[in-house]
Amino acid sequence: MAVKRLLTFFIVMISCNVYFSQEVTIKDDKVLLDGKQILKAEKINVAQYSFFSMKDDEEVLLYRYMDNETPRYVNDDYFILNFLTEKTKVESTDMTKISNFMNSKKGMEKLIKWLLKERVINHDGELNADRIAVFKDKYHENITERTFR
Repeated sequence: MAVKRLLTFFIVMISCNVYFSQEVTIKDDKVLLDGKQILKAEKINVAQYSFFSMKDDEEVLLYRYMDNETPRYVNDDYFILNFLTEKTKVESTDMTKISNFMNSKKGMEKLIKWLLKERVINHDGELNADRIAVFKDKYHENITERTFR
């Protein structure tokens, strides 16, 4: 009897997770959330992406991957999220949030999902200044200022 209840619980949890999950895709330089465009995207190169507002075509977010000038040593690599309209920069070494080897588009889709989950970006693609401050408090590691050059 307990096994049936446990199995039912897991099935309900999985179905709720699938039901409430949001599908983020980047296709033809458009960031789509469940099929609705919320941002414009531009791949600058393998290590940089820019995201633009739908309202006024202003650049709102710049993602940059930094190898810390040590291309063969990956343990010191980090990424920078520059929220341009809010003049806020977040530097983090936690690559698990966005990493996807050999496919930067999938990594950027994971980035947008993460920002949606943290409520930094809303479902209309607009930035939330209060949530950006919380996001910075949680994830900013201040790498540039700690690095000796």
